[in-house]
Amino acid sequence: MRVFIISDMEGVSGIVRWKQVNGGEQLYEEGRRLYTEEMNAAIRGARAGGATEIVVMDCHGAGDDWSFNSLIPEMLDADCEWVVQKQWTEYTTFLEEGCDAALFVGMHAMAGTPDGVLCHTVSSQSWTNLRFNGRLVGETGINAALCGQWNCPVLLVTGDEAVCREAQELLGAGLTTVAVKKGLGRYSARQIPPVRARQMIEEGAKQALKDLKAVTPYNPGHPAEIEVEFTTPDTMVPFARKHGVEVIGTRSLISRGDDWWTAWSQFFF
Repeated sequence: MRVFIISDMEGVSGIVRWKQVNGGEQLYEEGRRLYTEEMNAAIRGARAGGATEIVVMDCHGAGDDWSFNSLIPEMLDADCEWVVQKQWTEYTTFLEEGCDAALFVGMHAMAGTPDGVLCHTVSSQSWTNLRFNGRLVGETGINAALCGQWNCPVLLVTGDEAVCREAQELLGAGLTTVAVKKGLGRYSARQIPPVRARQMIEEGAKQALKDLKAVTPYNPGHPAEIEVEFTTPDTMVPFARKHGVEVIGTRSLISRGDDWWTAWSQFFF
């Protein structure tokens, strides 16, 4: 069984501040350790659930050379291989070769979620709302659509209660979720201690892989229309002149394609 583990950092137990997830900050090293250990828990669970090949992809943009490179290599469980990307959603080879399941670890809620710890969508400074064929989504939706493009189902999402709720609303009741904290606001949470949170993630990953058909691969629809609302007009400029992109307002654009990957690639890369 080939399992893809896609991870982010803000949904990890113990993380509630930007300085824990931004590369170069003093608290970032603490955040990296917490992050890597949750990843190891998912790897152990996946292996116990029958995975024969596990590839991990860090999707946290920590800034500079730390972006998509926040995991601590020497701490990583030996039963995986891991990917460091230059740009988010760049690596698709494992999915293209055929992947049985995806597990999402350390996820956060979309921008504007009242109880979402460190909630944002893509960029906390420049993006606000993101819609796929009219449906409001966050980064869980982006990663799920990426997997769904190659018919890979998402079977597990871990993070705070807000992202678990968001993920089930998008992917259905068959999705296994593990909430390791309850947001009390954007920068505060009631949390499960990391040792117990890791046990929960390990068990969640194991249980999720028992039924590979529990969740249908996510497909936003054909044709696909991606709408992005930015915080200011200038933050939209780098995307506005790309092929297939239509500017629909001073801070909004739409990218259209025959499928989601076409629409996403033509404006995001």
